[in-house]
Amino acid sequence: MTQEKNKFTNPIQNFLSILTSRERFNFWLLSGINTFFFLLMITIGGAHFTTCLAFYTVVEVTIIGYYIFVNRYPRKTKFREWIDAIAFAVVAATLIRTFFIEAYTIPTSSMEKTLLVGDFLFVSKVNYGARTPMTPISFPFAHNTLPVVGNKSYLEWFEMPFFRLPGFQKIKNNDIVVFNYPFESGRPVDKKENYIKRCLAIAGDSISVVNQQVFINGVQAENPPRMEYKYHVKTDGTGFNQKLVRKLDITEGGALSENGDFELILTKDSKAAIRKESNVISIDSTIQAKGFYAEYIFPHHEAIAWNVDNFGPLYVPKAGAEVKLDSNTFYLYEQNIKVYENNPSFEMKNGKFYIEGKEVVSYKFKFNYYFMMGDNRHNSADSRFWGFVPEDHIVGKALFIWMSWDTNGSGLSKVRWDRLFHGIN
Repeated sequence: MTQEKNKFTNPIQNFLSILTSRERFNFWLLSGINTFFFLLMITIGGAHFTTCLAFYTVVEVTIIGYYIFVNRYPRKTKFREWIDAIAFAVVAATLIRTFFIEAYTIPTSSMEKTLLVGDFLFVSKVNYGARTPMTPISFPFAHNTLPVVGNKSYLEWFEMPFFRLPGFQKIKNNDIVVFNYPFESGRPVDKKENYIKRCLAIAGDSISVVNQQVFINGVQAENPPRMEYKYHVKTDGTGFNQKLVRKLDITEGGALSENGDFELILTKDSKAAIRKESNVISIDSTIQAKGFYAEYIFPHHEAIAWNVDNFGPLYVPKAGAEVKLDSNTFYLYEQNIKVYENNPSFEMKNGKFYIEGKEVVSYKFKFNYYFMMGDNRHNSADSRFWGFVPEDHIVGKALFIWMSWDTNGSGLSKVRWDRLFHGIN
């Protein structure tokens, strides 16, 4: 018995003997983290034991292999120092951006003027609870494509189920949230493109838009202070002074014709300022009338005639809530039931509804869902266009802007100094 024990312990003792005290501490720390997530995923996360064990083994072998590899080189050489520094930086940065905080940039104007193109911001993973990686084997610091070559940055053959660690808070109405674009197909959930919008309605809410005004559960919603809409501006044939345009921060829109017609994206304040200009004859909202069917608007069916300015009412599903199925609810929740909740056989035939060939008259939702909209209400591809955001697509909460870069500026004016370390609300 003693000899068998020695056979087992000697390799471990031999391995540990080649490590310094600091390396032993790091080894046990990394192994402890690996063991913690292994136990977490099989007890709470609901992952299959074999899958978790395979991933645990791969990670543990990688950790051991790394220390065996680096200890082939003298500790005082520059090469060894570089290996240690790079390995530590990669592991530390990966843990931080996965479970604590990550940097993002704003590429489009869908959240203007709350967030500007060129804003760099930090997004908290801990506020709503960090989501454990669903495709854990991937290239460090690359989201879904490899730098330069452009191929996939991840391996799809090994996937983990959705699991979220406990957070500090729940998503609230009007929070600005980063999430994976749910309507994208062909990629795992955590590798879909990242979007950022304002959460207008949370799970259990009913949302409607009446002549551009949002209502939540029948009550008028609070409007973001710098929310924008598209307006038709008619002038006496003359244009606008560029100094005024820059002062009012009007960055979208332009002339519609040579007769003095303009289409401009304006905030409440910039609209009031433009109205005072002597050459302005009228400013009219470009509201799509109630009952006008826009085929590009969710749920993309003419039986439900909604548009960007008149939308809903629409119930946002809550986990455990049950909805009665009819022709309307089928179109509204088909994507949720079939794709997000993994019931690909869900269908409607002759006015009846079936899952795996069995008739159902109602459906109970597994996930919480959210309804997102951009503050640039006429230039934002959001939930009005593609529907709900499931809870497993939520990435984190936008905290603050740490840098803002204006490509139209020059020299030091390229930096928007007044936006540095600016909170987001």
